[in-house]
Amino acid sequence: MEVLKGTLERIVYVNEETGYTIARFSSPDFPFEQITVVGNLMSAYPGESLILKGWWVNNPKYGRQFKIMDYETTMPATVVGIKKYLGSGLIKGIGPIMASRIVNAFGLETIDVIEKNPERLFEVPGIGPKRVERIKKAWEEQKEIKNIMLFLQSHEVSTTFAVKIYKTYGDEAIKVVREDPYRLADDIYGIGFKTADKIAQSVGIAKDSISRVMAGVQYVLSQRADDGHVFLPMEELVRWSMEILEVDEEKVKQAVGELASREQVFVEGESVYLAPFYHSEVGVANRLARLLKTPGFSLSEAAAERAINKVERRLGVKFAENQREAIRRALSEKALILTGGPGTGKTTILRALVEVLKAKKVRVHLAAPTGRAAQR
Repeated sequence: MEVLKGTLERIVYVNEETGYTIARFSSPDFPFEQITVVGNLMSAYPGESLILKGWWVNNPKYGRQFKIMDYETTMPATVVGIKKYLGSGLIKGIGPIMASRIVNAFGLETIDVIEKNPERLFEVPGIGPKRVERIKKAWEEQKEIKNIMLFLQSHEVSTTFAVKIYKTYGDEAIKVVREDPYRLADDIYGIGFKTADKIAQSVGIAKDSISRVMAGVQYVLSQRADDGHVFLPMEELVRWSMEILEVDEEKVKQAVGELASREQVFVEGESVYLAPFYHSEVGVANRLARLLKTPGFSLSEAAAERAINKVERRLGVKFAENQREAIRRALSEKALILTGGPGTGKTTILRALVEVLKAKKVRVHLAAPTGRAAQR
């Protein structure tokens, strides 16, 4: 990454939800131009001296820009910078004119006066008790935000995630990160177990901490779910968890027990489910059980064979034996679950079923979870 040092001159656009900012930036390395910088600049204000880390990009419409991946702030070191900083909207009640009065009164000592001797602000014409209190309160709030951002960045949290963490937890951000960093994986989109674990190690969470192992067990189950598994056998879960987390079997089983007591996982025999998948499985089973108790259309085996032969002729296809069996079962059972990978003939079987049922004057309802499947 490249480093760009200078002063934040003007904010052009900011997304309050994400912290994404477009701004103008001046740097002694580029004395004759203002640079467009883009990225997360949460809690940065015009007039501040910044150290930006990122790289140069060429926007097809707006030209060369510096894309910010991370940044550090320092207080403005010039009278002009301090005026711009105070008048930027940082403190309610101080606009550019009042900022000029304050800086004219205290010069380079302005920041120290506000931070350490705010009562001296009474020396500035037009500032009374209410405005001093407002300035003190706003200054403390901004300091807290900066402290949180500095704390997060000191533990290798990128600016992007630091913004999300602050937006989610506010003043509790430092406490959450120190005490239960694995909450980040549950609460903040884009932060998974590995990122949360890296932060946890940085703040000193032990490798065999029960909170870490619990989060790791959920991570393993989630990863395997991405491969299509709604549960894992206990033995396999323990093996994967021990390998990824570098902890012993006893600690993994303790974590599973704790998760089960909180109903974050469910254990049936030797099978361990994440709660959403367990409830989904149970829900599907209950729904099927109800379907099996309702009246339904069915054909005898002989009638089903005749119907299949007719459909073959009508569609100009020859069904494989397993396809014929699937159609027969669908025509004789109240409920059937048909599974198979791409290209195994599921759509052909469905088309045949629809043809048979239409010929029998049976009303058909079709539903699909995706647009592509619906078109087919």
